[in-house]
Amino acid sequence: MISQQSPGSVPTPPTDRPWWRDAVCYQIYVRSFADGTGDGVGDLPGAAAHLPHLASLGVDAVWLTPFYPSPMADGGYDVADYRGVDPLFGDLADFDAFVDRAHRLGLRVMVDVVPNHCSSAHQWFVEALAAPPGSPARRRFVFRPGRGPDGELPPNNWQSDFGGPAWTRTIGPDGRPGEWYLHLFAPEQPDFDWSCPEVADEFDDILRFWLDRGVDGFRIDVAHGLVKRDGLPDNPPRPAPPPGVYRPEGHEWDQPGVHEIYRRWRRILDAYPGARMAIGEAWVTEPEALARYVRPDELHQAFNFHFLQAPWHAGALRAAVRQSLDAVRRVGAPASWVLGNHDVVRVVTRYGDGPTGLRRARAAALLMLFLPGAVYLYQGEELGLPEVLDLPDEVRQDPAWFRSGGARPGRDGCRVPMPWRADAANLGFGPAGATPWLPLPTAWAELAVDRQQDDPTSTLRLYRTGLRLRAAHLTGADDLVELDDGGDALVLRRGRVLCVTNLGPDPVPAPAGGRPLLASAPLVGGATTTDVSSWWLLDGPG
Repeated sequence: MISQQSPGSVPTPPTDRPWWRDAVCYQIYVRSFADGTGDGVGDLPGAAAHLPHLASLGVDAVWLTPFYPSPMADGGYDVADYRGVDPLFGDLADFDAFVDRAHRLGLRVMVDVVPNHCSSAHQWFVEALAAPPGSPARRRFVFRPGRGPDGELPPNNWQSDFGGPAWTRTIGPDGRPGEWYLHLFAPEQPDFDWSCPEVADEFDDILRFWLDRGVDGFRIDVAHGLVKRDGLPDNPPRPAPPPGVYRPEGHEWDQPGVHEIYRRWRRILDAYPGARMAIGEAWVTEPEALARYVRPDELHQAFNFHFLQAPWHAGALRAAVRQSLDAVRRVGAPASWVLGNHDVVRVVTRYGDGPTGLRRARAAALLMLFLPGAVYLYQGEELGLPEVLDLPDEVRQDPAWFRSGGARPGRDGCRVPMPWRADAANLGFGPAGATPWLPLPTAWAELAVDRQQDDPTSTLRLYRTGLRLRAAHLTGADDLVELDDGGDALVLRRGRVLCVTNLGPDPVPAPAGGRPLLASAPLVGGATTTDVSSWWLLDGPG
């Protein structure tokens, strides 16, 4: 068994303030972070080699997207073996080396766990397809007979998140159609049936396997989807959400039974030393629903997607901050703020693209870093990377693109590899001669890490300074006072630090008795101008 805490592990935090309450965690999309082997795909050795970049950035933890054995029908979120490393990314020794180096740099390590579904290549599902209806092998998944005279219709009207029906019909050994199985995502991702005790026991063991290898926490994929409504009834008609808003609603999401799973997981996590934790990817409609996932005996954190999806509008952002904090405070949990990840359009592009989008993204970053709670950064945010909107069709790999017949661009545009060195082949993503799995725009040379690190006006330097000041002035308390009058500027105070984020057309005067600490763009006459966020250190006690 692997030691639970190696000599290089980061120290256990004080019991009265666990590390995760204020942590800044950096998401590494493994296949796009750094190619260490020259095959055009990012991997664990490449990621380990670039950990000093994250240490110098000032983050506290690293979250690795799935690196498990997989046919890669959905970028690794179709897991064939939950206790291994796909050869595309390395092996278990490479994983252990990554954890060791991260811990020696003072960085904690979180890994993705995918409990809603597995790969259709997983041994369990292969066994299920070969077994008859009603067999123990099939009870691990959601198999049902079809509707209609010959069972030719899906069991209900549920739709896949990637487009089309959420059901696929099986074909028996004799070539005759059989039962249908549920997949809320791609057909290659069959959903587990969490009412089967064997499924729950298996994931208990999976969590312990990685905890024993030294991981500090888990990001739970599709945390709101594990339990489905009894009887699997049809969903009622409902209007489409506004453009750019993801709002899963229906009998397949956010069912009460999911919370018992996380109570069980919390007991496992609490049994390990070092304040191990878990954060849920729970897409729910209301902050109050999100707060149920972070009650004291459940998950430690849940991503705040209300903040992520809020438009660049003072009222919308103010409401997202206020409602989110009110909800989690009622259960004693911290908020967890996020502006981007591997599933959404990059923040620069969401906020308008070009110079306007970058200016707003920089301001949003300072607003987010100011807020109490934890922060999750997606790789490349610190460089101001935009969405790549002109990828050739032939390089796209997202199943959403294929299942929609090209109507949905999918998520490849936010997954383009990182630019590390402006003058290097492939912008330093990997060795010369390798072809990256997605092409890097030549214009990204100006955004490369080496081009930005010595530029005092760069986005990278803004993030480094913001993280340093956050650690110095804002970590260790959950206080937040709202001082604005409901207009076009958000004015927030924590202790002696004031944050002014101006989303309106008129400049906001400098606060009396304060000196500027940091601004997302130059201040004009001491004032915060449009689409600028600034931090001010106030005189006297907070």
